[in-house]
Amino acid sequence: MAKNANNQANRAISEDTSSLYFLQSGDHPGLMLISTPLSGNNYNIWSRAMHMALTAKNKFGFVDGTIVQPKPDDLLYNAWVRCNSMAVSWILQAIVRDIAESLMYMSTAHEIWTDLKDRFHESNAPKIFQIKKLLSSLQQGSLDESSYYTKLRTLWDELRDFQPVSACRCGSAKEWTDYCSQECSP
Repeated sequence: MAKNANNQANRAISEDTSSLYFLQSGDHPGLMLISTPLSGNNYNIWSRAMHMALTAKNKFGFVDGTIVQPKPDDLLYNAWVRCNSMAVSWILQAIVRDIAESLMYMSTAHEIWTDLKDRFHESNAPKIFQIKKLLSSLQQGSLDESSYYTKLRTLWDELRDFQPVSACRCGSAKEWTDYCSQECSP
């Protein structure tokens, strides 16, 4: 009787669309969440795209470790294992085969995410220097206005992504943010 109650509780959790354990009918392990796979040198853009896709699926907590694995006797254990496995599958689908094969024996999405970040995340200083160099040398040349603006905006957005976020509550952070926004506008 207790096993039947556990199954009903798991089903109720899994069918609640606001639940972190909810999977849509179209969710399956072979689903491609993003169009460009991680090849190593594109980690920063790839991780941002995956972050957005997994957040849209309400599964980023399995990746960043905020949804902690319950104990095996917990009612949520099976739902957690199912969703973690789905997140692992989605990540592996978004990585080139050689890299994906090196991750096959890791059991959680969090382990995989951390390993990829440790291996491929570029440190800020060289990347910031590279972006600033590209910004300073960017010229419209034969590009139409839309293409030029897109390249410029992409570089500014990427540079902004590397900027540290201030925890200031005094109000001067808004002034700095406004100044940075003004500097980044074409």
